Amino acid sequence: MQYKIKRANSPWMRRAFIRFPFRLYRDDPNWVPPLLTEEKNKFNSKRNPMLRHCDCAHFLVMNKWKPAGRISVFIDTLALEHWHQPIGLFGSYECIDDPSASYLLLKAAAEWLDERGMKRMRGPWSFSSQEWGLVIRGCDRPPMILAPYNPPYYSRQFDVFGLHKAKDLYVYEADLSQGFILPERFLRRTDQIGRENRVRVRPIDMKRLEADVLTLVRVANESTRNNWGYVPVTEEEARDMARSLKPVVDEDLVMLAEVDGRAVGYLIVLPDIHVLTKSMKGRLMPFGWVRLLRGLKHIRQYRIWALGVIPEYQRRAIDTLFYRKLHEVLMPKKPERVEINYVLEDNMAMNNPIHKMGLKHVKTYRVYEMDLR
Repeated sequence: MQYKIKRANSPWMRRAFIRFPFRLYRDDPNWVPPLLTEEKNKFNSKRNPMLRHCDCAHFLVMNKWKPAGRISVFIDTLALEHWHQPIGLFGSYECIDDPSASYLLLKAAAEWLDERGMKRMRGPWSFSSQEWGLVIRGCDRPPMILAPYNPPYYSRQFDVFGLHKAKDLYVYEADLSQGFILPERFLRRTDQIGRENRVRVRPIDMKRLEADVLTLVRVANESTRNNWGYVPVTEEEARDMARSLKPVVDEDLVMLAEVDGRAVGYLIVLPDIHVLTKSMKGRLMPFGWVRLLRGLKHIRQYRIWALGVIPEYQRRAIDTLFYRKLHEVLMPKKPERVEINYVLEDNMAMNNPIHKMGLKHVKTYRVYEMDLR
């Protein structure tokens, strides 16, 4: 086939870029269509505050007038300032199973970054919600909310182009439908940890939501600033995410850990609305919102989306207090499945207690990179 690379600059090309996954995955039973309104906002700098500190481009690989793949490439100025390394990013990668098409997409991304002085290319990396990595284990499982999904052949395409592993991220599962419970020794230990550290775990206060959101941002930035891949979250980005997630957030599942009134940790758990949106085919209108709001109380699976503890209180097992509190809050909701997502492979402070709780490693994401010069 004769493929050509095109910049997705025109209204028609941008529409083709956003809608390409709907054609690629139309026969895949595990894929969950994103909401089109959210996808359009993701690529709109007026709607997505992250794009305001990014220089980016979007490419399609075309077979005549038919898209065969897409990719975004960008330089995040906040990432460059924090990493102190000239690393450019790529994401929104989707492609048919054809090495010629994938090669042209990745080559276009690499050349765009190289022309702008970047020394390394890293990805997949999203414009929102820290959706990092390629699924290399667990491709047969549907994604949870705000998690990526891809066919297994993508890893082969990346390997052939010369991309290699930068970091793996693990996904763990507690299958409560099979009778998972916290071990008794875990409950005794958390009682002791809470007393020794004078920690109080509380839900966010919806009456003072903005103040709690700003506290969450501060604690999130402080707790993860030394983590691999960390990029500071701006207050504008946090407010935007709070706005988009507010209709589906359960206030009891977003928590702060406090010591003498000072926030030292946070936890965000999201109901997996994919079980509701999958049948909407990307559209909320005309009846999607009704179905979504009515269905929230019936959701039985959840994703632990973010958890962090500030450096001063790390390695004191404060995270186990969150797991204990979450277990207490969730059990009356009769959950069937809980995922802990995006645990860095070398973050043993998180991996060890997760293993001790008896959770199962069910999926692995991989972030790739390569030198450009």
